[in-house]
Amino acid sequence: MKDSTILTHAGRAPLRVGGPVNMPVHRASTIVSPTLEEFDANEAGDAKFRNVCYGALGTENAFALCDAVNRLEQGAGSMVTSSGLAACTQSLLAFVGAGDHVLMPDSVYGPQRMFCESILRRFGVETTYYDPTIGAGIDVLIKANTRVVYTEAPGSLTFEMQDIPAIVQAAHAHGAVVIMDNTWAGPLYFKPLLAGVDICVEAATKFIAGHSDLVMGIITARTRELYLRMRAFCVQMGEIASPDDCYLALRGLRTMKVRMERQFAQALELARWLETRPEVLQVLYPPLESHPGHALWARDFTGGGSLFSIVLPKMERKAVAAMLNGYKLFSIGASWGGYDSLVEHCHPERTALNRIAPVWNDDNCTLVRYAIGLEDVEDLKADLEEGFGRLRAALS
Repeated sequence: MKDSTILTHAGRAPLRVGGPVNMPVHRASTIVSPTLEEFDANEAGDAKFRNVCYGALGTENAFALCDAVNRLEQGAGSMVTSSGLAACTQSLLAFVGAGDHVLMPDSVYGPQRMFCESILRRFGVETTYYDPTIGAGIDVLIKANTRVVYTEAPGSLTFEMQDIPAIVQAAHAHGAVVIMDNTWAGPLYFKPLLAGVDICVEAATKFIAGHSDLVMGIITARTRELYLRMRAFCVQMGEIASPDDCYLALRGLRTMKVRMERQFAQALELARWLETRPEVLQVLYPPLESHPGHALWARDFTGGGSLFSIVLPKMERKAVAAMLNGYKLFSIGASWGGYDSLVEHCHPERTALNRIAPVWNDDNCTLVRYAIGLEDVEDLKADLEEGFGRLRAALS
């Protein structure tokens, strides 16, 4: 079944819930049973992961959303978490303990890196950061106690691509679990589990919800064994998302394909246009032929997210502010994936101290990240054009 059909029909059971096309919101904590036998059956073994038996274990809305996402990912099971960061951190914690070792890409999401440097380090887990472009060469970094090889493609600030199949092969040869943050491409444009990744994490906050009004994470496992381990861990950690947010995320999921197709097309057009601008040194967007990781993107991905960065010469903050503060359509904000366009002045050298890549460690350029929304592309170009005008005036 094609993704567009899954998006329309998965996670729906109108006859079971009285006929509504959209799953109604089922707010619940305590769930009562008519008999002791049914109560016991609902909570026996992994039945509690399938049945609505207590609010903290899942509601009708959570199960419907997980069913839809799991079918898109072609996994063995999905689960919701309270945030995208929670999906990242819990997926790590489920597979490591004191004395273990984790490999983490140098370009990883900043808060995930901070989690490794603080919580994991305090719990006795060692983290080694690797060049995200290392590919099969990661084999030499894997130790006897390496339990997880974490990936993120592309990095959400500096957009390095990773050779996921090669990394998976090397990691599995050593018995390590591979986790991938796939938020940028989502389940439409790359399916990590089909590439051998064990655990896929995504911030449903972004393209899945699509309307900049909720925070949620989703974890999907490749095998039943991995799913049950991951699901049990999330339950023990108290990870759940509210039925209201699950309802909104599932409603957003229905239109994700048409939104992402439009946003990807507009992002690619604007990225190509920005490459022609004299103010711009480089556009960091894997779908561009000029991107160092374009061949990997073209081989493995069928589309792309609408998030990219531009590299400008090193300049004073007030010059950057002059460009960004006057935008009419690009709001200044740290998220992405919603219907509206956003812009952010990024600081990779602050987000991750001691980056392996010197260009991001030396603070020798200016990085601005754009998230392209659903506005008319010509209006967005005009807004960017005016911003460059303000930038030239501030630098003169």
